[in-house]
Amino acid sequence: MTMLIDLTGKTALITGSTQGIGAAIATGLARAGARVAVNGRTAAGVRKAADALRADVPGADVVEVDADVSTDEGAARALDLLPTVDILVNNLGIFGPTPALEISDDDWRRYFEVNVLAGVRLTRAYLPAMTERGWGRVQFIVSDSAVVIPTEMIHYGVSKTALLGVSRGFAKTVAGTGVTVNSVLAGPTHTGGVETFVAELMGESLPWEERQREFMRQHRPQSLLQRLIEPEEIANMVTYLASPLASATTGAAVRVDGGYVDAIVP
Repeated sequence: MTMLIDLTGKTALITGSTQGIGAAIATGLARAGARVAVNGRTAAGVRKAADALRADVPGADVVEVDADVSTDEGAARALDLLPTVDILVNNLGIFGPTPALEISDDDWRRYFEVNVLAGVRLTRAYLPAMTERGWGRVQFIVSDSAVVIPTEMIHYGVSKTALLGVSRGFAKTVAGTGVTVNSVLAGPTHTGGVETFVAELMGESLPWEERQREFMRQHRPQSLLQRLIEPEEIANMVTYLASPLASATTGAAVRVDGGYVDAIVP
């Protein structure tokens, strides 16, 4: 039996997809045949990412959605540009180290606005049409930090914990409709932002490969991979969950964490 993922005829919006994990997800969905909407805050950034995707996946149908979906106004603009979708991947997120006692109320609010409410707004907006059609896929890109709260950025970890509850709740809301809602729990992943984060924690005196190994040894020793995950590895799971092949998977927190979370069951 051949497992074939074919998303031809489906439209997918991936928030925060001009770089990193989001860009890899956009590429994976485009390769599976989906019409892909690339999203970012600026028109220039979105255009650059969209052009790169078109070059990487010849013939890809790419929509440019320049909108800051962490705001009410930005979400409204995204809906104007793309009124309906079949697949929504809530990938947008921010992170950064701050000592626990120095995280201000404004920082807490900002992390919840960007990491939690952005996905809630769009899910609330796009779900009704999905349920009417009897098919849809919503995914929230979460993090191992949702379960293993990092001491250097508990505000980030807690915002991702909230998404696990949000995802499960929306899955229950659309039970029996043909729409699935899941979280993808990503482990430590190799992105430009993480390279900067690692440099802040480890310094820049060591070459990148040694710096990465030391970061994993000192700060993420639970990882069974003992390396950072590549964004394409996250995208592979997202593409599968977006497909008809994953029709019985909903309300789940699916792990692509390299064995980082020390649990036998999800």
